[in-house]
Amino acid sequence: MRSIIVNLLYLSLFHVGLYSQSDSFKTYMNPVIPGDHADCTITKVGNDFYTTGSSFNPTPVIYHSTDLVHWEAIAQPVSAAWSNYDDRPGGGCWGGHIVYYNGEYWDFFSRANTMYFVKADNPEGPWSLPVRVNNPTSLPYSLGYDNSIFIDDDNKWYLVVKNGQPNNGIVELGDNGQPTGVVYNLNWLNPSPSYPYSWAEGPVMWKYGGYYYYSFARDLGGGQKVMRSQILTADQASWEMLGDFFNENDPNKGTSLFTSPNHASPAIMLDDSTSWVLHPLYAKGEWKGQGRQGLLNQVHYNTNGRPVADYPINQSFTAPKLPSSGIPWMVPKSDFFSSENLHPEWSFLGYTTQSKYSLTERPGWLRLSAKSSTKANTLIKNDGEHNYSLITRLEFDPQSAADKAGLWIMRGDETMSVKLVSSLSADGIRVISFSFENTTYDVENTVGDTLWLKLVRINHKINGYFSDNGINWTEVGQAVDVSQVDSYSDFSTFTGTRQGLYVVGSNKAWFDLYIYRDAFTPILTECPANQYGTTRGTLRAGIRTLDNIHDGDWALYAGVEFGNGEYYSIPDSVTFTASCATSGGAVEVWLDSLGTGNKIATCNISSTGSWSTFQTFTSAVAPISGRHDVYLKFTGTETGKLFQLQWFHFTALSKNSTLVPKQSNSATPQSFSLQQNFPNPFNPTTRISFKVPNKSLISLKVYNLLGEEIAELAGKQFYAGEHSVVFDASYLASGIYFYTLRAKDFTQTRKMFLIR
Repeated sequence: MRSIIVNLLYLSLFHVGLYSQSDSFKTYMNPVIPGDHADCTITKVGNDFYTTGSSFNPTPVIYHSTDLVHWEAIAQPVSAAWSNYDDRPGGGCWGGHIVYYNGEYWDFFSRANTMYFVKADNPEGPWSLPVRVNNPTSLPYSLGYDNSIFIDDDNKWYLVVKNGQPNNGIVELGDNGQPTGVVYNLNWLNPSPSYPYSWAEGPVMWKYGGYYYYSFARDLGGGQKVMRSQILTADQASWEMLGDFFNENDPNKGTSLFTSPNHASPAIMLDDSTSWVLHPLYAKGEWKGQGRQGLLNQVHYNTNGRPVADYPINQSFTAPKLPSSGIPWMVPKSDFFSSENLHPEWSFLGYTTQSKYSLTERPGWLRLSAKSSTKANTLIKNDGEHNYSLITRLEFDPQSAADKAGLWIMRGDETMSVKLVSSLSADGIRVISFSFENTTYDVENTVGDTLWLKLVRINHKINGYFSDNGINWTEVGQAVDVSQVDSYSDFSTFTGTRQGLYVVGSNKAWFDLYIYRDAFTPILTECPANQYGTTRGTLRAGIRTLDNIHDGDWALYAGVEFGNGEYYSIPDSVTFTASCATSGGAVEVWLDSLGTGNKIATCNISSTGSWSTFQTFTSAVAPISGRHDVYLKFTGTETGKLFQLQWFHFTALSKNSTLVPKQSNSATPQSFSLQQNFPNPFNPTTRISFKVPNKSLISLKVYNLLGEEIAELAGKQFYAGEHSVVFDASYLASGIYFYTLRAKDFTQTRKMFLIR
């Protein structure tokens, strides 16, 4: 079960009353579940929502939400070690629908065209071993795949069946999850040989206004249809075909980032009488390879009771009026492998026995072993964003050129992948290898068995780096272009792009951590996970800006990792690369939500002379750690566009010192100066900045009201520039304190206030 303490913390942070949503939660842009989320279904249980769907070769995952926009991975209903699981592209679970029935959670899915179910007392599990669902003799075809569950008002429940082009049906289930023998054969819906609805696949049902609604997808090319009946029957005359389920007449349909919505979940109705549907959908063109991403859209019923779902156009939609409970945006999360069990966000690729990994042999480290000397073992997450930086700390002792371990990004059909690994060359020399297709860059590994690896994605370009300390990085070769991965439509194994960890060969690999989006690596602003008001700008040198920034607009960059003591570091400042042809404005940096979260910085953006001239602007940030969703809120007095953004990143303090040089927006300081600490008043940390015109011995000390020295913050040589130090007063009582900077003939003192 989710921790009560954590939930109480989230409740206090996010003010989750029904009508007190943060501004950042009042709207959303699709997809709400980035990355491959095929054939998704949805179930409402009290105030909670659950979704799952087809996983194909990766291990299936159950997601949980309280607001339909923010989702978290909570369970894997079918273990990768299940003996019936396959180990080839497309060889896993098809379909999947979690429901709550008679006090238990059930998940129905298909494997090799055979239906199974698993059960659990809680949605987080543990889940039982799969039980095969028997084919009722009264149905002239087997139960098939891509099926769903419908629970009627009288608590009777049904398996909504699809098997092949001509076969649709509704099968009543007993309390044991097995068919009772009562079936409704809908073989008239898509008869051979005309097949008017192509495959009529992924059928779902719900009830509204006294009608049974039956909705189905045409095929992978798109299109969703819906029909209804006042009674549950197999009689064709009782069913009224209503036509398209999605609003295909939306005037903005042509500019949508996604095309041809289908394979929708059943519609669910909230307490405010609004209805919603989740559905998977491919992006257009160059990003189609990321798979069918999870989109949320509202369903509207007209006066005749016909349901029409919003078309997933590229705009901000009003979010359901529901509490988020502090669940972050659904992107891959950092993992420090501090638990005894793998987080359910991770999936194995294909059948994988439990002996092939461990989190207990060496606490704080994940051990991965190859499935065989030639069969890799891969631990993967969805890959649904256009910019991120993957980091791992690896311990690996390769014994031959066949032994490899590290990071990878894999195309859905498993035929292409980007790899950054530790290995041996054919000559037996330790190397770090960065490869894609026919391109391989090898550099000698002078670090040793334990090293850091980093993959940085900037749209379709990926760079590989290594380090001995996770601070100073060396590039391996040059960027590779993975457009073939990102645009590939896999209509045979149906799986989208994945990212994660990889080992092959005879030796086991140890992974200390996995970072998804490093706060200290530049973040491309054109790719927010969620946004309001802003748009993507003009393409320049392969990237775009975040454009049309006005007062009150905002953008979200999810899953940003600042470190936890094991992985570096305390942020010192935040830097934005921006252009501005007006008087500008400011960027407020918030963590986890706007208004109800934690504002850590405000950076002023002034004119750069033109929209095509970009400069950097820097602001100090309050000390923070951990993983956060970073919101940028834009403010200004201009009525038009304030500025454009290209990049932002955080500068880290040294791991062994609280001091770090900080880049300045101006030239070398002309004189010594001591700035007012920020924030002030503070509790318990604050930042003190000072300027040095030339290399000098600097003394910076803190005193109490009696003139007694409390702390020495600096006492060494500093080069010319602007510098800062974080003062931690957690051991001091509330009151007034002074800090003094001394350098050569210069002395300056300022006052600060500690408030407990």
